[in-house]
Amino acid sequence: MKNYFLLFAKGMAMGAADVVPGVSGGTVAFITGIYDELLRSIARVPEALVQLLRGRVAEAWRIANVNFLLVLFAGILTSVFSLARLITWLLAEQPIPVWSFFFGLILVSSHLVAREIGRWNWIRVLSFGLGIAFAWWITVAAPQQWGDDPLSLFLAGAIAICAMILPGISGSFLLVLMGLYAVVLGAVKSLDIAVLAIFAAGCLVGLLSFARLLSWLLAHVRDVTLAFLTGLMLGSLNKVWPWKHTLTWRTDSHGLQVPVLQENLWPSQFASQMGQDSQLLLALLLAVAGVVLVLGLEWLAGSRQQSAGSAE
Repeated sequence: MKNYFLLFAKGMAMGAADVVPGVSGGTVAFITGIYDELLRSIARVPEALVQLLRGRVAEAWRIANVNFLLVLFAGILTSVFSLARLITWLLAEQPIPVWSFFFGLILVSSHLVAREIGRWNWIRVLSFGLGIAFAWWITVAAPQQWGDDPLSLFLAGAIAICAMILPGISGSFLLVLMGLYAVVLGAVKSLDIAVLAIFAAGCLVGLLSFARLLSWLLAHVRDVTLAFLTGLMLGSLNKVWPWKHTLTWRTDSHGLQVPVLQENLWPSQFASQMGQDSQLLLALLLAVAGVVLVLGLEWLAGSRQQSAGSAE
């Protein structure tokens, strides 16, 4: 029960991260040490379905690691529905401290991922550079306007869900870039079953196929993949930089103005250009808190592994 409670808490942390545009639940999965198991479990769902169709329920349950997935996704959904309003309010009322916390969290997380790379060579450095470039390009890309036809909705679902399990890239932010965030959010609000079913089908296909690919890459070319993921996380820091000036806005489904394109400013520039307090000291404290939280989680995970090893 203690392990399930801890897993549920990790799911809640992933859900809280997914609520924040620009922050990925995959980053939290990496921080908390469940990323590999999550990918393996999702990737084996098709194999489990084959066993289920043969009537082997217990075998299907074991193959898909259903206990793990149920507890984790229960935590994610609980967090999304319970913390969404709080985090949205904090982002609106105290954006600099919130973004500073996530900046410190992602920065130290990228260091921990890079530390797992056994040996650096030119291939790993190239993969690292590509990860930074890709994440940076995503965060500065101009929004497009995809159609809301079934094929576009299906592809959008597949792409968005893939981003959600990649550390450093936010699926909700990609929906904004594709011009479909308001469409999907509106479908959720109005319970448009047709739109939601097509989008969910894309999510399911994207999740199962991409998780299988990532799991294979981590098993066969782990260092190269970790180098790319480290680059993704560092490149995404451009999105979570606390001091920003908004260049363009969009109107969400509630008629509220939401920033789309932003430029980063130094704290002194922010104070002079925006005429607002840069909250530099508080921002530094929250960034340090993010670092301490990640290092504390790593220490806790290490202590649990040592205790388990001693017990054996």
